[in-house]
Amino acid sequence: MSRLGTVTRRGLMVGAVAVVGGVAFGSYKVLTPHANPLAEGLGPDEASFNPFIRIMPDGITLILQHVDLGQGAASLQAALIAEEMDIAFGQFAIEQARPDPAYYNTAMADEAVPFMSTDTGFAAETMRGAMGAVIKLAGVQVTGGSTSVPDSYEKLRVAGAVARETLKAAAALETGHDVAELTTKDAHVILPDGQEIPYTALAATAATLEPASEVILRPPEAWRMLGKPMQRLDIVAKSTGQQRYGIDQQMEGMVFAAVRCNPRKGGALNGFDASDAVTLRGVQQVVPVTGGVAVIAENTWYALQALEAIDCDWGPAPYPAEQADHWAAVAAAFSPDTLDWVWRDDGNAGAMTAEHADIEVEYRAPYVAHQPLEPLSAVVRVTDDRAEVWAAHQMPRFVQKRVAEKTGLDPDQVVFHNQFAGGSFGHRLEFDNIDRATEVAMQLKGTPVKLMFSREEDFAQDYPRQIGMARARGRVDGGQVTALDLEIATPSAVRSQMGRVGMPVPGPDAQIAAGAWNLPYAIPDFRVAAYAVPELAPTSSWRSVGASTAGFFAESALDELIHAAGADPMEERLRLINDPVARGVLEAVAEMSGWGSPIGDGRGRGVALVNSFGVPVAEVVEVSQTPEGIRIDRVYVAADVGRVIDPVNFENLVQGGVIWALGHAINSEITYADGQAEQSNYHAAEGMRLYQAPQIRVRGLETADKIRGIGEPPVPPAAPALANAIFAATGQRLREMPFNRHIDFI
Repeated sequence: MSRLGTVTRRGLMVGAVAVVGGVAFGSYKVLTPHANPLAEGLGPDEASFNPFIRIMPDGITLILQHVDLGQGAASLQAALIAEEMDIAFGQFAIEQARPDPAYYNTAMADEAVPFMSTDTGFAAETMRGAMGAVIKLAGVQVTGGSTSVPDSYEKLRVAGAVARETLKAAAALETGHDVAELTTKDAHVILPDGQEIPYTALAATAATLEPASEVILRPPEAWRMLGKPMQRLDIVAKSTGQQRYGIDQQMEGMVFAAVRCNPRKGGALNGFDASDAVTLRGVQQVVPVTGGVAVIAENTWYALQALEAIDCDWGPAPYPAEQADHWAAVAAAFSPDTLDWVWRDDGNAGAMTAEHADIEVEYRAPYVAHQPLEPLSAVVRVTDDRAEVWAAHQMPRFVQKRVAEKTGLDPDQVVFHNQFAGGSFGHRLEFDNIDRATEVAMQLKGTPVKLMFSREEDFAQDYPRQIGMARARGRVDGGQVTALDLEIATPSAVRSQMGRVGMPVPGPDAQIAAGAWNLPYAIPDFRVAAYAVPELAPTSSWRSVGASTAGFFAESALDELIHAAGADPMEERLRLINDPVARGVLEAVAEMSGWGSPIGDGRGRGVALVNSFGVPVAEVVEVSQTPEGIRIDRVYVAADVGRVIDPVNFENLVQGGVIWALGHAINSEITYADGQAEQSNYHAAEGMRLYQAPQIRVRGLETADKIRGIGEPPVPPAAPALANAIFAATGQRLREMPFNRHIDFI
């Protein structure tokens, strides 16, 4: 029997509710808001009404909880506050929030419970509330999982409205007017006679008042900014090369460091000879760090060059050395002993044998790297009673905790300055750069140390996306799909990742089968089982996490079944679909792409629909077969996020997600030889080339009940839609990524 075979979903729910319901914490703690971290150190003429707004005589500052990883989170958060506060872009500064439990992520609970996002029943909502309380009490401050929008949408508008109404109350107190007579516009309170009082001039009086406790949020039809095309705050700086990222940090007295750690990830350093390296120009010192060695030099180039002159004796990898052994371990995991959870079990699909199946197929998805353009870096300064860190990271409080543990300081003695990031895709959920920089800084007390990974080191030390395999059986009858049994085996990236921060994950890992078990199709016999492969190479969250693999498996298998039934891929999906929101995106993408119209010889259309992070996304890919290979011509995307906050950024995120997904599907993988990743730079793990990029047309729907994010959901449908399109054009099924193993692309 599976190790979780005796645990029921209801049991998990009841346990969580019992904990939050007062057994461990008590309802008082759950309901009590966290203290406002901005209240500390305010002067008599300065005001802060909540953790997101600070007003001083010389300006207004908006505090951003979510780090900007290139996804536009800074502008989004500022716009949500500014909309209700009645201020405009250019009338405020922005500042990244410091680590504090007040900035807990209210939206993380949705992905932490074993229910479909469409399930709004009592049990599902009760458990979401329970998990939300746990997250609040733990002060989980994190950017990820496409939660920046759903976390920010209400609470930041409320924050802005509270500030607006409190400032109006201050103006009323100063002028003797009734609050109801006052209005606001462009960071001013407007008196009945038209006189305008700047918000900044009201800060001193507002600071003496209790913040407004009841506010009415403006309806969408009254919005000035939200829902309309906006120019992001960072667009000019990024377009002109002036944007400062974590890697750009400079300060007086700084030294530069680079590291080389065991390329067999997690392996030991048995010893090293740095006698040649210390004689090189600009080298100041060579010191050991966990699993490797660091060079301290006058600049980064000197440090990187010196690393090449160090002879290191590396220990073996703590996982299979050769790629074939990784695949063998995944294949062996389809066993009752490693069954993690049966996530979907409608009808009797599990009883289907090979003899009674119309298809029986296997799919594979490789390890892939995160490979953001900005390699990992960090600046750390450690003294006897304080540590400061400058880096871009998605989990600020964990940064604070780890640095405190390494330095022996209390967490409150660690100051973290979160920075703009040049990409992440989950990479900046890890800590190797900060850990190594802290170790070096501890050996140079009082000196700021800037550590940067080379591109090759960034690849070698990455925690890639999970490797995965799926086995599918299916049955058709009368031109319809009647049964699908899908078994998925991957290592648990969530357990791997959270284990490194000392947070074991109890119960099954929903990400193993994410994007598959929650397919919105009413197939009479439908089973999705997840198998947890014992950990191989350490892995981590990658853009769209489990749905990036399981979505490919599920929508590819369904397409094969539909073909076996002799049905149309779009029409049969629409016949099976049982969720009105998902139906809407599928119908939209069919209309956008002209599905059913003639497409011409040597061309093909493919469709896929995947729900990840609560967002159903349907994509149609069109391809052409040429003498030189497959050309991807066009991609049509429809997604429903409940409310599109910024149409321009929405379109950009969807287009970027499609390009990201297609590039990895056709070109990218990480393979191991002698325990080391064989791909060391972009030449060996290409994304999509500019000349390969298709036209991408996007439509955002707004019918869903909840507000959702769009950073990750466009990724999962792209690979299966492309594979299905290639089959339509060529008759060749692609069941393994990257596709360039089996077919040429131009």
